[in-house]
Amino acid sequence: MNQSKAPVLDALAAYHAEGQTPFTPPGHKQGRGADARVRAVLGDAVFRSDVLATSGLDDRTSSHGVVEEAQALMAEAVGAEHAFFSTCGSSLSVKSAMLSVAGPHEKLLVGRDAHKSVVSGLILSGIEPVWVDPQWDAERHLAHPPTAEAFEAAFAEHPDARGALVTTPTPYGTCSDLAAIAEVCHRRGRPLIVDEAWGAHLPFHPDLPTWAMDAGADICVTSVHKMGSGLEQSSVFHLQGDLIKPEVLRSREDLLGTTSPSVLVYAALDGWRRQMVEQGKTLYDDALALAHQVRGEISRIDGMRVHGREDFCGPGKAADTDPLQIIIDISAWGVTGYRAADWLREKHRINLHIGDHRRISAQLTHADDQSTAEALLTALTDLADHVPQLRTGQPVHVPSPSRLRLEQVALPRDAFFGPTEQVPWEKADGRIAAEMLTPYPPGIPAALPGERLTTDVLRYLRSGVEAGMVVPDAVDTDVTSVRVLREG
Repeated sequence: MNQSKAPVLDALAAYHAEGQTPFTPPGHKQGRGADARVRAVLGDAVFRSDVLATSGLDDRTSSHGVVEEAQALMAEAVGAEHAFFSTCGSSLSVKSAMLSVAGPHEKLLVGRDAHKSVVSGLILSGIEPVWVDPQWDAERHLAHPPTAEAFEAAFAEHPDARGALVTTPTPYGTCSDLAAIAEVCHRRGRPLIVDEAWGAHLPFHPDLPTWAMDAGADICVTSVHKMGSGLEQSSVFHLQGDLIKPEVLRSREDLLGTTSPSVLVYAALDGWRRQMVEQGKTLYDDALALAHQVRGEISRIDGMRVHGREDFCGPGKAADTDPLQIIIDISAWGVTGYRAADWLREKHRINLHIGDHRRISAQLTHADDQSTAEALLTALTDLADHVPQLRTGQPVHVPSPSRLRLEQVALPRDAFFGPTEQVPWEKADGRIAAEMLTPYPPGIPAALPGERLTTDVLRYLRSGVEAGMVVPDAVDTDVTSVRVLREG
């Protein structure tokens, strides 16, 4: 195929050139109805390109196949057999993938470090999760993706599981041995779903971790807005092999997706694919060189430990790591990542990716350059000079892995939709959670519907909130009370 084409962008340019007059949604009619104050902030071009996908970008029957051609170009560019665009983010894409593999009351092996969107998929579908434990680095209080051996053991105990789902890279950039996990699945004729939301860039440079399709995954979900040039909510899910039929995956996406997809999102996805095919290797040569430089300079700031392969990879740890995720341990200062991240935003207008109980992280992409790197380094240097005023003396009580891991005693769906009550957190020990309790970012639930709560996990969340942790999906975001299944 001609990878220099961009079918969605070309169709949008043709729409403008033809001077078409819409009597359809969107109601702002090319921005003519939008408030001037809104246009002053968003720009006229946003509204001008916000058109219908059908009876706008394409004709009423989509006979020009604009989006289909763009998807086929995407699949070819990354070496997949099929690609599907989503304008509802990977939160929708991963649910579509899950529903293509398992149905209500069927089992799916799932790494317990899954994003909350996976848990939402379990709630909506009624799928029974078989949790596969990640690898826990007790020294650094950090989870790495589960091993192939862990999935092997889970399949041995649950041979009726319909497939497996693993998250890699994690938000901390650590990666699993996907080829080995795929082999475990395929030996049983079961598909592997990879939530690779943080890995949309991986196909485009040989020095980045192996991407899921090259490792043999059946479905791979990517968030192009995270590490690529897509607009927010842009996602692509890829398919290969014969374990999942493309029409099944397409029908599940149609079940969950919007009937009003954003052409703006489609166009950015289309243009990003062309950009990566034509310039990706060069762009990531530069990005990787910049990341190497930035890592070195941060490492020279007293009290900052920049994690790399020596910390994250090896036996009992991750198989690989993405060097563009700059993970910085500041525990030597006695300052939480929450406090440091808030200070950097307030004082330097620097927005970091993750702030947890002991770390901060900065995500670099192909868009970064010396100017953004210098802004980051200046801010981090100043942060180091203000450590004494940032210490709060407010500890976060992180339990050991065995105490952090909760027992699943009810299906997530049954617990979420069952009869519930709100109880003080001090009285929730032993009760069954009926909501997700998710420190965000990175968005991995500490407790989810159907798990039996413990004092250790509740104290972790309460102490975390008091130290600056955000738990946005809880009914009570301060976690002074929690939603649980009603007893009796």
